[in-house]
Amino acid sequence: MYEIMTWTAGVVTLVVAFVLTAALGKVMIPFLKRLKFGQTIKEIGPTWHQKKQGTPTMGGIMFAIGAAVAVLVGYVMLSVNSDSQYSQVSVVNNVRLWAGLALAFEFGLVGFIDDYIKVVKKRNLGLTAMQKTVLQLVICIGYVATLYLSGASSTIIIFPFLGQLDFGLLYYPLVVLGIYFIVNAVNLTDGIDGLASSVTTVYGIIFMVITTILGAGHMHILAAALTGGCLGFLVWNFYPAKVFMGDTGSMFLGGAVVALAFGIDMPMLILLAGIIYIVEALSVVLQVISFKTTGKRIFKMSPIHHHFEMSGWSEIKIVTVFSLVTALFGVLAVFSVLRM
Repeated sequence: MYEIMTWTAGVVTLVVAFVLTAALGKVMIPFLKRLKFGQTIKEIGPTWHQKKQGTPTMGGIMFAIGAAVAVLVGYVMLSVNSDSQYSQVSVVNNVRLWAGLALAFEFGLVGFIDDYIKVVKKRNLGLTAMQKTVLQLVICIGYVATLYLSGASSTIIIFPFLGQLDFGLLYYPLVVLGIYFIVNAVNLTDGIDGLASSVTTVYGIIFMVITTILGAGHMHILAAALTGGCLGFLVWNFYPAKVFMGDTGSMFLGGAVVALAFGIDMPMLILLAGIIYIVEALSVVLQVISFKTTGKRIFKMSPIHHHFEMSGWSEIKIVTVFSLVTALFGVLAVFSVLRM
């Protein structure tokens, strides 16, 4: 009965997020155009991206709103069923849900400030690296502290297919840095039409399956809201994009991606389900290290999706291949959970 209720709430949550996000595009895109909130394309990027100059950005507001409303709907559906296992869920699990949604919005706010400076103040780099880092680390620490104070005090990290290891006090700084890395990795993935939203749609579906297996209804509705929101955004963001999510959206997605993994006590699943995010970030790190130490570049351009662009791949092909890779590693993530 609980599994049926969870899936029903999940489906409704997904549909609400999809419909609301897609519908908001009708209002938000013309509104952003009137405000002249257009994307400024960096000259160091692929030359053919210059045609995207002026495309409305900060569209991530659309799925942030859609996902938030959908989570509320899904939560109510599970909570009103007095016979449901969810009505007896611990405080920890409720905190994981709402702290996770708050985490996404907090990172989204940092992204919004960054976008606002770029678009309104006409400073293309937005927040300085130090400003952004300090704000993000404060958010990371606050999230981890919230989970700890709610009773989620385990310092054990489960590694897919390998077992688990207790990191003791080292757990906390590692987790803070890990969250910081993943959120920025998701941000780097947002570089071509529909890439971040497509990859995150697949990621959300993977976690809908995993949370069903684990009976984690609280995280199931967050996964469904993330999936529906990204699908609704793809209506407007798939190539050729009519709107970009901006840092507002990519950082919101980064927070949600992190929250799903931590919400089920399996943050290392991101290494599988979030393989594309990891590869995107590592391609930048390796490129910088190589250039600064040898003067040579490993990739034609980083993040790696630009390398494939420069190699002649179309944006649609990159999005398709990267989404399929996410799905393949997502299956491995599901199997790792089934083996536990």
